[in-house]
Amino acid sequence: MKKKLLIAVSVLFAAGVGFAQHGAPNGEWPSFGGDPGNTKYSALDQIDAENFGSLEVAWQWEVISQPIVDANEIRQGRFMATPLMVDGLLFVSTALSQVAAIDAGTGETVWSYDPESWRKDRPANVGWQHRGVAYWSDGKDARVLIATHDLRLVALNAKTGELYPDFGDGGTVDLSTTLGKKVRMNSLTHSSPPAICRDTIIVGSIVADLPSRKEGPPGHVRGFDVRTGEFKWIFHTIPQEGEYGNETWEDDSWRYTGAANNWTFMAVDNELGMVYLSLSTPTNDIYGGHRHGDNLFAESIVALDAETGTRIWHFQAVHHGLWDWDFPTAANLMDIVVDGKPVKALAQVSKQAFTYVFNRETGEPIWPIEERPVRPSKVPGERAALTQPVPTKPAPFDRQGVTLDDLIDFTPELYAEAVEIAAGYTLAPMFTPSVTADAGKPVIQLPGDGGGANWPGAAFDPQTSRFFIPSRTSPVSFVLVQPDPARSNLDWIPRGWSSGVRGPRGLPLLKPPYARITAIDMTTGEHAWMEPHGAGPREHSALADLELPALGGGPFFFSGPLLTDTLLIVNHGRRERPATAARSLSAYDKATGRYLGSIDLPDVANGNPITYLHEGRQYIAVAVGGGSFMGGGGTTPHLVALALPEA
Repeated sequence: MKKKLLIAVSVLFAAGVGFAQHGAPNGEWPSFGGDPGNTKYSALDQIDAENFGSLEVAWQWEVISQPIVDANEIRQGRFMATPLMVDGLLFVSTALSQVAAIDAGTGETVWSYDPESWRKDRPANVGWQHRGVAYWSDGKDARVLIATHDLRLVALNAKTGELYPDFGDGGTVDLSTTLGKKVRMNSLTHSSPPAICRDTIIVGSIVADLPSRKEGPPGHVRGFDVRTGEFKWIFHTIPQEGEYGNETWEDDSWRYTGAANNWTFMAVDNELGMVYLSLSTPTNDIYGGHRHGDNLFAESIVALDAETGTRIWHFQAVHHGLWDWDFPTAANLMDIVVDGKPVKALAQVSKQAFTYVFNRETGEPIWPIEERPVRPSKVPGERAALTQPVPTKPAPFDRQGVTLDDLIDFTPELYAEAVEIAAGYTLAPMFTPSVTADAGKPVIQLPGDGGGANWPGAAFDPQTSRFFIPSRTSPVSFVLVQPDPARSNLDWIPRGWSSGVRGPRGLPLLKPPYARITAIDMTTGEHAWMEPHGAGPREHSALADLELPALGGGPFFFSGPLLTDTLLIVNHGRRERPATAARSLSAYDKATGRYLGSIDLPDVANGNPITYLHEGRQYIAVAVGGGSFMGGGGTTPHLVALALPEA
């Protein structure tokens, strides 16, 4: 078995320079997605369909943040970091922006670093949670980089954890000074790893959602030298005066509008020297009457020259965004053959359940994307875009829009109850704007602001050119109200966060599946298979006697994919004992979608799983535990490593 595994790794290692889209190299996992192109694929094959169920906990590592959390009563969020593994060490961040290096075979802490960000104010948006670090090496020097909650970029020696005295100011760079305007600590933070292309660090940010004022910190993206920390460039995601796209912000709204930020991960092509941004909605996410126009580069994919920050191409997926459909995850880079021609492609999955596919060198769509008319807004002062772009291929990977035909109909009684509930809403196609509280029934938004795809993203298989996308069906509604003028200078704001839409007797309003995995053949753009992910509510008293198959969904949030030589491994999704679905890791046959079973985890899986080889043994590691989505409660976070029993 080990001989076969090492041959597979050697073949993968020779597949291409930079490993932008060929999978994690040499049995390691040096980037969030395994490689800079975000495939989430490894050729390791010790763990397969026959023995997946035999995996056991090899070691557990308790996060170093817990004593600080306990002593200072900090409301720590979920442990969401995706670890990296290089040269026998795992590198991971905690919810408090700490960094640790962990022995890949034993789980023992080798070194740790605490920037003491926790001494500052609670971070913007979702509070104390962090998704990971970045790794860079030139073959001699190896560095771990983190963008911290308190607006610093830190470079650490990968072997020792020591700061580099010649990087910035004693090892750190102040990220609050290069945005072009002063920002408040509680309105902007960093919770995702930076990207690294060649010798440039690219840093995004996270900005508070649904702010009460039209002014906000901009989501501009910046580049820094990986050796010195020197500021190299800034790309204005909200174009400034005289820049391309500035005219799409009418009435000088570019001067004060915030966000349009890259809060999530980024994809990198080291061969082309390009980084691909996945940008968010501008403020306010649901009302845009103070920022008329298409609002470039919000909700866009933007390809930059990583050395200079120069825009090479862009595509805007939502004009004048009104639905919080920011791009929640990095694009996936893939080398595919379409119509007999090799293509360096980029595929970006979205909350709208679209997959946008481009030539990543030129930005030309692989399949046509059409501008189609959409409904206008009825909100006073709002002016929605007349059209929105719709890909002709691939087909959507989750439900879009709602009609009576979409309502739950397991029994005539349930359907009748669903129709009665739906009568209190406006059932509408996608891209229908929200309404004010006094203007009629709230609109059901589907996908909601938390689905189809989200930050765990999708995985690409360079062996078969198939693309695997976990998603969930989560209808929501927003209602706009006039705020207190003393507290907001917006004409309209959402009444709270989005409201989930429930169906009869606590069941979903819509038909299943409620979470799913979709496999797409990227040579044709056609769906290969779709499989419900999770048991769903089939044990509900209204459904228990119907002997239903898996309905998808369960007591979990988002599910991260991992591809190996034969398996698709995904967080959650247990069909047996569905009450424990959140504390499980599931496997599917990646060729057919057949569910192969699940294994128990010590706690709820929150980060994406990774796999690596250490001293001839394959491991799967995943972050579990921690607080709730918005912080507070929860259990002690751990990094868990799984492996087959030793002979």
